[in-house]
Amino acid sequence: MVPSFPVRVRDRRTNTEHIVEVPADRYILETAENQGACLPFSCRNGACTACAVRVIAGELYQPEAMGLSPHLQRQGYALLCVSYPRSPLVVETQDEDEVYELQFGRYFGKGPVRRGLPLDEE
Repeated sequence: MVPSFPVRVRDRRTNTEHIVEVPADRYILETAENQGACLPFSCRNGACTACAVRVIAGELYQPEAMGLSPHLQRQGYALLCVSYPRSPLVVETQDEDEVYELQFGRYFGKGPVRRGLPLDEE
């Protein structure tokens, strides 16, 4: 028998809270939607940051979260579309742009990319 865990999702966009029961072998986002929760998402493949949350309490497992660096995962960020609960959880949705900036800002925060001269001008 697969255990299930209560997952409390605080949605910052709508100032609402959803409490859902999620089996340990099911994705949190999909299960929450099946229980009536309307949460942010985009790709559903762990490649973007639209469904990013910050873990407030509890543990989850997200082996397919390629849209989050290991560094951000260690800081408590997760992607609900590819996360499985491992204990009772409390998570809070994040602004996608904020997480994207944390993920990639060091690359894009240095101003416009400068290109060399065109080949015919060199």
